[in-house]
Amino acid sequence: MAGWIPITVVLLLIVLVVVLYNRLIVLRNRVKNAFAQIDVQLTRRHDLIPNLVETVKGYIKHERETLEAVIQARNTAVASLKAAAADPSRGEAVRQLGGAEGALSGALGRLLAVAEAYPDLKANQNMMQLSEELTSTENRVAYARQSYNDSVMDYNNARETFPNSIVAGAFRFTPATMLEIEDVAKRAVPKVSF
Repeated sequence: MAGWIPITVVLLLIVLVVVLYNRLIVLRNRVKNAFAQIDVQLTRRHDLIPNLVETVKGYIKHERETLEAVIQARNTAVASLKAAAADPSRGEAVRQLGGAEGALSGALGRLLAVAEAYPDLKANQNMMQLSEELTSTENRVAYARQSYNDSVMDYNNARETFPNSIVAGAFRFTPATMLEIEDVAKRAVPKVSF
């Protein structure tokens, strides 16, 4: 009977390791799925931008720098999204995506600010529809990003807590990186004059 105790302990440890390993796999897959949702929304955003630029182009011919900045920022964001989507577990790729999307948001903001100065453009049906779609997409991106970041937090918490941390270390579960898209406008220091 005494011989069964060590065997039972070993079997219980094996079962515990398997349960913890499977939980980490499930959480890691949730992170990947949540990133896939961001991918869908950001791709939609990126696809809207050329239409927006084409609509605006005819009205603001002397604002080429603004249009080119938007196009360049979009191309950088598309490339960053592809790199991050190829391996969402690469923290550097996710950080670069956040920076690229922040730059794109800033460029779009400047474009929309310039567009405000053109009443005919603001009244253009195509421009109104694109602006509405872009706003809707921005909301979807924000929701998908929040869902992704929640999944990352759950995964990282599980990865770092005991006894999961032992299993995570043994099987090389790497930490996931949150997606932070910095809004340039929020960082700007407000001007105060009296």
